[in-house]
Amino acid sequence: MRLIEKAWYQNHPLKWLLLPLNLLFFLLSAVRRMLYRLNILKQVELDVPVVIVGNIGVGGNGKTPMVIYLVEQLQQRGITVGVISRGYGGEKRQSPLLLTADTTAEQAGDEPVLISRRCQVPVVVSSDRVAGVKMLMQQGCNMVISDDGLQHYRLKRDVELVIVDGKRRFGNGWLLPAGPLREGLWRLQTVDKVIVNGGLADVNEQIMNLQGNNVIRLEDGKKMNLQQFKQEFPAHTVNAMAGIGNPERFFMSLHELGFTLAQKVGFVDHHQFTSADFQQFSQNALDNETTMETPLLMTEKDAVKCHAMAPKNSWYLPVDAHFEDNHGEQLIDLIITRCRNYGL
Repeated sequence: MRLIEKAWYQNHPLKWLLLPLNLLFFLLSAVRRMLYRLNILKQVELDVPVVIVGNIGVGGNGKTPMVIYLVEQLQQRGITVGVISRGYGGEKRQSPLLLTADTTAEQAGDEPVLISRRCQVPVVVSSDRVAGVKMLMQQGCNMVISDDGLQHYRLKRDVELVIVDGKRRFGNGWLLPAGPLREGLWRLQTVDKVIVNGGLADVNEQIMNLQGNNVIRLEDGKKMNLQQFKQEFPAHTVNAMAGIGNPERFFMSLHELGFTLAQKVGFVDHHQFTSADFQQFSQNALDNETTMETPLLMTEKDAVKCHAMAPKNSWYLPVDAHFEDNHGEQLIDLIITRCRNYGL
């Protein structure tokens, strides 16, 4: 765990040294919100409904699986959905950038490429989300899901969903950089739904769980369900790596699925992998032509960046969002009801 994360989640005394910067961040963000409330800074309203899937803190907490869930559910209701993303970790030499089948994670970021390949819908990467939404409208989209962007107030939105890591919650509850929050806890009272990824939910929060039932081999796309995979490797011992906001969440998920982790290596979110990152898993894993005896499992988000360099016997575990009872259907109904004035 990085030192800054120890300050956020383990009460490391570094947070006190960062407190003056914390106060500066608070003042700047408060002034910015006030300028929007006074209409000095203008919100842009477009002729398409916008659903924000965001958070009030930094780091991964399950936004991308939530976006995928919404896209798939809304498509089943006959809505043409597009996705806008900031594209963290990508070069974005062209902005806005409409992803194609050939767009790489190095160009557009790992999460947009994952969404594009999984959902087969228009995905645009842009630091200017208004410009990105306009490009999606040109593609015929009649609803836009924003992957992150809760604090991008320039873009008027119709529905705000906040995803919370149920294990880490809000850390020490402080604003950046002394804490992990981009906005205070008060912001949760202004959004439409707070969705908790794992763990326990507070009052008025909904539980979302991420479930994976299959693994896919990077080399050739071969898919196995978990039972078949365990029969293939009866020792149930695997190596694991994750370059996400909270790698321990992935490692714990593998443990709960019945795997023993021989080695586990966490990287920072949006890590740009090199072939050297794989050598630590096996003395023989010097290139992608070498087959490792112990399989290596990674997240789908990491897999979109590793296909060309991962050794043989590397697999990834796709996950999907699941809700208790009919809470998922209620969420979709909320979105459609809120957006009826657009003629959906």
